[in-house]
Amino acid sequence: MSEVDFTPFAHVTAPNAELYRQIMGAFVQAKRRFIVHLRPEDVHENLPGELQPIVDALSRLVDWGNLRADPDTSRVTTVEDFHRARFLYQLTREGEAAEQALASYDDALGRRGALQAVALTDIATQLRALLELARQDDPDPAKLHLSSRSLVDRFTDLADNAQAFMSSLQRTIDLHDADPEAFRAYKDRLIDYLERFIKDLVATGGEIAALVQDIERVGVNCVLDLVAEREASDAAPGVGEDGDDPRQVAFEHGQRRWRERWRGFRGWFISERQHPSQAKLLRERARAAIPQLLQVVATLNERRAGHSDRSADFRTLARWFAQAPAQADMHRLWRATFGLSPSRHLVGEADDTQRVAVNTPWAQAQPLEISPRLRKTGSYERRGRPNRVVDRSAQRRQLALYAEQEAAETAAARSALATDYPTLLGDIGELDPAAFRLFLQLLGDALSARVPGQRSVTTTTNDGTMLIRLTGLGADREAEIRTPQGIFRGPDHLVEIVDLTDEKPVERSA
Repeated sequence: MSEVDFTPFAHVTAPNAELYRQIMGAFVQAKRRFIVHLRPEDVHENLPGELQPIVDALSRLVDWGNLRADPDTSRVTTVEDFHRARFLYQLTREGEAAEQALASYDDALGRRGALQAVALTDIATQLRALLELARQDDPDPAKLHLSSRSLVDRFTDLADNAQAFMSSLQRTIDLHDADPEAFRAYKDRLIDYLERFIKDLVATGGEIAALVQDIERVGVNCVLDLVAEREASDAAPGVGEDGDDPRQVAFEHGQRRWRERWRGFRGWFISERQHPSQAKLLRERARAAIPQLLQVVATLNERRAGHSDRSADFRTLARWFAQAPAQADMHRLWRATFGLSPSRHLVGEADDTQRVAVNTPWAQAQPLEISPRLRKTGSYERRGRPNRVVDRSAQRRQLALYAEQEAAETAAARSALATDYPTLLGDIGELDPAAFRLFLQLLGDALSARVPGQRSVTTTTNDGTMLIRLTGLGADREAEIRTPQGIFRGPDHLVEIVDLTDEKPVERSA
C-alpha cells in the first residue's frame, strides 16, 4: 500500500492532535443524530476555545481526506458574502473508516474482558431453540436466521471477552510492584471468580457440545442454507460483473461464511483427535492461573518478611545512580558495590612483560590469559590426593534386577488383562495390584478419549503396546472388580483389551 492510503490517520500524530480528534468526534456524534453537514460555528458550539483555530483545523482535515468541504451559499445576502469563503463540512468515507478503526483501537486497549458464565447459558438456550426449529418439517427461515444471528453475536462476545480477560490476567500475574494488601484482597476474589467460571464451563460446556452434535445429526447444513438464502433475498437486483445473478452470488458467499462460522463454533466446544477445543484450552489456562497467582502472593510475602530480592536491590541501586550528583560519585558507588578493582597481582606467575601498575585501567592494559582452573578454583593445580574410583557394579546389578522384575510384572499384567473377545467389566474377576494399576491406566485412556455422546471408543496406550476398545451399556448396569485393596465399582461396559506385543495373531472384533 502507498503512503497516501494512510493520510486519514495523519491527524493522530500531528501537532494539536487532541483538537483534531475532538473535531472528528463531533462529526461522528452528529452523524449518529443523522446530521450530515456541519458549519464551523456548529463544531465550535461543542468545543472550547476560539473559532479561528477550529477553522484552520477543519481545513487541514480536508487536506488529509478526513472531511469534504462544500461551498455554503445558503446564507449569502450580498456580493461580499458570495466571494467570502464559507464551507459546509461532512465526513468522507475514508475519514469515517479511520474513526471506526481508532474507536476499535481505543476499545481494545481499555477492555479488561470477562469470563462470561451467563453467555454460556445464553448460548445453550439459543442452541436448544435452534434444535427445536431444525427438527420441524418446515422450519421458519426468519426464526432460524434470528436464532443463528443471536447465537453468533453471543458467541463472538464470549470469545472476545475471554481472550481479553486472559490477557489482562497474565499482565496481573506479571505485576510485581503491586500493593501487597490490595493484591491479596484482589487475589481472593479473582480465584473465586476463576473457580466459578471453570465449574460453569465444565457443566454448561458439556451440554453445549451435546446440543451441537444433536443439531448436526438433524442436519446443520440445511439450517445454514436456509439462513444464507434468507440473507441473500435482500441482495439488490441486477446483473453482476460476470453476468451472474447477484442473489445467487450472495447466497453462495453467505453459505460459505455460515459454514465457516459453524466450524469455528464447533471447534470452540468440541475437541478433535489432534486439536483440543478452545474451551478446554481456556479451562486449562484458567486452572494454571490459580497457582501462578498464589506464587505471586508468596513472593510478596517474602518481600514483606525481609527476604533478599535481587531485582529490588538492582532497582534501588539504579535509583542511587540516577540521584548521584556527579560522575565521580557514580564511580565511587560502582567500586563500593561491585569491588572490581585491578587484581593482576593475584596471578603471581606473570613474567616481567605482563606486569603493569595496579592503577592501570582495564581498558588500557594488555589482555591477560587466565587458566580456566584458576578462574574456577583460584589455583592452577588441584591439591590433595585424587578421588578414589567407586565400584558401583553391585548397584548396577541391583538396578538391572529391578528392571527385569518390573518388566516381568508388566508382561504378566498385560497377559492377565488381554481378552480374546469382548468381555463385560463384571466378568474380569479379581486382579492383583500390578494388573489393577495397568487396568486403571487403560480405562482412564479410553474414557478421556471418548467425546460427549459417543458410545464406543478405541484407543492405545502411549507406548503403543496395548489397545482397548470400550463400549457403554447404560448407567443402569453396574460392574465390580475385586482387588486385594478393595472392590472397584462403576457402570458396566463391554471391553476388549489386545496385547499388541503378542506375536501370535489375535482376532479382533469389528
